Amino acid sequence: MNRLFDCFSLTLFGAHVNATTDAPTEADPTHNDLSPEMKTFYDMTLIDEAQANLVHDQFGQKRPIPKNGGKTIEFRKFAPLAKALTPITEGVTPDGNTLNVSTVTAGVSQYGDFIVQSDVLELTAIDNTIVESTKLLGRQAGLTLDTVTRNVLQAATNVSYASKWADGVETPVEERSEMDATSVLKVDTVNQVVAKLRSVNAPTIDGKYVAVIHPFAAYELMRDPEWIDAHKYAAPENLYAGEIGEIGGVRFVQSSEALIIKDGTCPEDGDGNPLAVFSTLFIGAGAYGVTEVTGGGLQTIIKQKGSAGTADPLDQRSSVGWKALKTAEILIPDYLVRVESVSPRFSATANAN
Repeated sequence: MNRLFDCFSLTLFGAHVNATTDAPTEADPTHNDLSPEMKTFYDMTLIDEAQANLVHDQFGQKRPIPKNGGKTIEFRKFAPLAKALTPITEGVTPDGNTLNVSTVTAGVSQYGDFIVQSDVLELTAIDNTIVESTKLLGRQAGLTLDTVTRNVLQAATNVSYASKWADGVETPVEERSEMDATSVLKVDTVNQVVAKLRSVNAPTIDGKYVAVIHPFAAYELMRDPEWIDAHKYAAPENLYAGEIGEIGGVRFVQSSEALIIKDGTCPEDGDGNPLAVFSTLFIGAGAYGVTEVTGGGLQTIIKQKGSAGTADPLDQRSSVGWKALKTAEILIPDYLVRVESVSPRFSATANAN
């Protein structure tokens, strides 16, 4: 199954639309459920639009919340075992070890939105306006839920800054404001981050670390001669949504929703204007967790005109909406590295997101 499909369970419910084979009767004038075919259609439309925007969710531990399971989710962390350096005595059973498990709890929050339409939801057919609304809302839902995860990950304290470069000489940077237009993301920076992750034995994801990178930062990285040489004859398998390639043991997935910072903490250009800073997240397996909520992870809600009773006395309004329960939590900070960099081509004009 596609990784992104695992991010949440989608269920159409409470969608009051008359289907051709399920019209109201005199005995039951309020009977107006969606047909299974229409439910599937709207359900898949929302999935198709939402899934492409769940880039940050792809690499987190997934934890379900059972229906009626409360508003708090518990993530579990397993501590690594120390080296077993004491030789075993012949015929003597050693003491063995114990599993050290700790927990991290996080509260889920609800998000959602809807579109109200006038006299457009017909009784017996899928209206194009409803389809387009579902597509727009699906994209919005994906971007919203992905941003919730992104903002949690950006709070990681394991941060590196791209060095300044002049005539081939590197000047390390310790703070965001110390960077300048030459502080671009390079292959050497990638190798430093990989060394940092490997030094703490951060496990890989399917054999590689993963980085979520903004297209503007990716542009600078892919102009590095080391990147160009590595990919000149390579035919990498791009399996993740948005994947652009791999180098140094890191698979890069680009997303326009990777964080852009542009405020008073950023470096400035020659006129005192802030330069946009791009955050690239390097991720090891188990670094963070995200929720998938059974029966309520992401729900599509469709109401036909007149379903509001006296609130819609002339049967003028219909609506399409979504709501979701979501949370994310950093579990092992050492397995998550945030690298900030600048783009001489794009930082002056890029806006914070």
